[in-house]
Parts: sequence; C-alpha cells; structure tokens
Amino acid sequence: MSAAGAAPLLPLALCKDGPERLVIDWNDGHRGVYSWKHLRDNCPCASCREERDKPPDPFRILSPNELVPLAPAGMSPVGRYAYKITWSDGHDTGIFTLEFLRSLCQCPQCAPR
Repeated sequence: MSAAGAAPLLPLALCKDGPERLVIDWNDGHRGVYSWKHLRDNCPCASCREERDKPPDPFRILSPNELVPLAPAGMSPVGRYAYKITWSDGHDTGIFTLEFLRSLCQCPQCAPR
C-alpha cells in the first residue's frame, strides 16, 4: 500500500517465470513473485470466497476436468487498479486489485518467517 503523498503502487512489468510463476516488477523497486496456484487459491471473487468458507467435503469426487492442473489463459488490466486472470477452466470473475496482488507476494522478503 502506498503512503500518503507517495506515487501510487503500479506494476512496471509482468512476466511469466516458467509455467509455475508470475513475476511483477513494481514501481517502488520491489520484485514480486507469485505462484499461479497461490493466485488461484486466493481468487477474490464471491464464488471462490464462498467455496473457501465451506468445510471440506471428505466424500467429494473430482471430475476429470478438476484433475487437470489449472493454468492462466490470460491476464488483462482492469482500469489502472487491478488485473483479471482468466484460467484454463474458464474461470475469470476474480479481480485482483494492485494492493491485493502486492499482499499475495511470495518472494523471500515477503514470505512469512
């Protein structure tokens, strides 16, 4: 989150780092690292949040579609405040604000100790 009077937090560059990670270079010099799985697991859309709040079903049977690893199919800006990620299963309702993306960073500096 940016301090009062400071420049707003903005990504300078986004790039895939192999098939597993996204790297974001931020305008404050920070290099954020995110696994795609971590981003999907933290999707901020209402249906994903609701699903996370449910207790796990120990008898749930996965469909063949659910056994295929998810991958990003696209990532597009939403104004100057967020990104929308479209996933290989068609899910695309999560809007990741820049502040939320930054809070999900998994780089060594940001990882919980």
